[in-house]
Amino acid sequence: MTSKPARSAFTVRTPATVANLGPGFDCLALALELSNEFTVEPDAAQPAVTVEGEGRGELPEDGTNLVFRTVSFVARELGGRPPAFSLACRNAIPLQRGLGSSASAVVAGLLIADRLLGAGLTADRLLQMAADTEGHADNVAACLRGGLVLAYLGSDGWRAEQLEPNPQLRPLLLVPEAERMATEDARRVLPLAVPLADAAFNLSRSALAVLALTARPDLLVDALDDRLHQGRRLPLTPGARALFQDLREEGFPVCVAGSGPSLLVFEPDGRTVRDLGPGWLALRPSIDRTGAVVSAS
Repeated sequence: MTSKPARSAFTVRTPATVANLGPGFDCLALALELSNEFTVEPDAAQPAVTVEGEGRGELPEDGTNLVFRTVSFVARELGGRPPAFSLACRNAIPLQRGLGSSASAVVAGLLIADRLLGAGLTADRLLQMAADTEGHADNVAACLRGGLVLAYLGSDGWRAEQLEPNPQLRPLLLVPEAERMATEDARRVLPLAVPLADAAFNLSRSALAVLALTARPDLLVDALDDRLHQGRRLPLTPGARALFQDLREEGFPVCVAGSGPSLLVFEPDGRTVRDLGPGWLALRPSIDRTGAVVSAS
């Protein structure tokens, strides 16, 4: 199915995402109401890329920008070339903090290409192309569809199922200002094989996490425990590791946000995390239940 290519300006909004959620390595993810916005002017006389907010002066403002590269990738996959366009990025998702900033850019690029080319890509095709570009499907699935998702590799490609997050969940993002984590570095410290006992531990905790996030938030402290990645990644960011340990000792459900170093806490009713002072940004976004949205500018 195809539709008419866009000829007027439009905007794509893509939410932040937290992947893994403790034991759900590369399969569980949650979308949050912290978004990047990308405004597109088709057939621009002077094509350009501008970046405001997070990443200004750091992200490229030319054809190497990830959004622009994703548009070009989709065009090649569909056997064509993207028309000239200008792109204005207004970013609220911090970079290299485990909050899905690259997934946000990839999803935006896919939806921009779909609109510019009038391709009419299906939801499953968008997910497959996003996973191929990003390298894994958890962040992009949550970014595309919103809410809580379970991504998996089926016999015919990547698929994702939406789960209903419990309405009592109160997410808190703790974002360090001085520490970052590149995804490549976070992947590099992971082993190629794990002991059978650790694999079994994570299988049980992943199942428990699904139950806790949807029906039994009282189980979250145990459900977010993990033996695959958190213990190997936290030593790379000492500040996040120390805070993680403190929060665990205080009984808060906490996990590393994606590959870190941000932390995701679910504050129980009647309890809030103390003020951490300078060096930490505390955000309390709601769960984004909509996912990526394309609208007229």
